[in-house]
Amino acid sequence: MTISQSVKHHTARLNGINQHWVSAGDGPPVYLLHGFPETWYAWRKQIPVLAERYTVIAPDLRGYGDTEKPACGYDKRTMANDLAALMDHLGHERAPILGHDRGARVGTRFAKDHRERIDRFVAMDNVPTRILMENPSRAGQTGWFVAFLGVPDLPEALIAGREETWLTHFYRSWSYNPDMMSPEEIGVYVRAYQQPGVVRGSAMDYRAVGEDVKQDIADSAEPITCPVLILWGEDFEVNRIFNLLDVWRGMAKDVHGIGIPQCGHLCQEEQPDVVNKHLMNFLEDWGG
Repeated sequence: MTISQSVKHHTARLNGINQHWVSAGDGPPVYLLHGFPETWYAWRKQIPVLAERYTVIAPDLRGYGDTEKPACGYDKRTMANDLAALMDHLGHERAPILGHDRGARVGTRFAKDHRERIDRFVAMDNVPTRILMENPSRAGQTGWFVAFLGVPDLPEALIAGREETWLTHFYRSWSYNPDMMSPEEIGVYVRAYQQPGVVRGSAMDYRAVGEDVKQDIADSAEPITCPVLILWGEDFEVNRIFNLLDVWRGMAKDVHGIGIPQCGHLCQEEQPDVVNKHLMNFLEDWGG
């Protein structure tokens, strides 16, 4: 049975858009938020493990996968409100939020705007938006695509029909082992990004950076109060430039961090056993 067959797919109109998510397991809820350039499928190696103890909820973020791709609303406050609406819909007052990359940015905003609803937070391979934008010269060679996606309309025109080339570049170059993802796995993402509006949606996520920074500056003096675990791949360029543990200790009161060797940006895909061990340990006393 494939992961797509072992999860349940759902869609509902929430916070003004049609949201798609998958669920698995039974028990206290745990939410998984994917990053770029991925979908809920990024968590396929975590969902079966977490679902042995928890109800796992993995949405496609606004603009990605099978969730709606509206023309606006990609600032992280709106995307955090998407998550709050999903939790309301499912009857979950409070839950751990586990985010990778862009999902960690949504989770960070959620942890600021909905403090009473987040029990604990995992930020995986992420430099917070405000910190990254304050230090653009430290983004390294991996930061070029941020500026590229920020150009209106051009990325959509250039990527159309070349989604496989576009995505494969990231999956290969962002990994310690360039072949860690099979052609079949890449194919799942390619089919998702070939849907109308997905390339634009993911680009709009990056085009919201100005508003995201404004939101982050406004409450920069108010640290995240829930426990925070940060995980990162030691072999991703940005993580050799920033000291992520120090960065996140400036963001939250209670921070623990672990670097993962022989691992690039897509930690949960490249080193799933290591990631799963740390996630299960961090969630151990979560009882709903």
